[in-house]
Amino acid sequence: MRVISKKTLREFWINHKDAEQALKSWYKEASAATWNNPMDIKMDYARASILKNNRVVFRIRGNRYRLVVEINYQRMGIFIRFIGTHEEYENIDAVNI
Repeated sequence: MRVISKKTLREFWINHKDAEQALKSWYKEASAATWNNPMDIKMDYARASILKNNRVVFRIRGNRYRLVVEINYQRMGIFIRFIGTHEEYENIDAVNI
């Protein structure tokens, strides 16, 4: 899968140092993955939340942070839509962000 963009993750972990290793691991795993549908994601990330509009929510660092992505399965693309604290996540509409 192609993750767009690592820069967003990097900018986040600069301000949240404790998220750096977890986000680097997620990026490496997602980049190497071949997810053709939501069930493929659930096989790798059982606790990921599958939402409408091809959105997926990943729990980062024991759910301290949330990562919302949009996935285009046909083009093998992952688009970062949001990365933030659990509290910040509660204030967004993850399906439409």
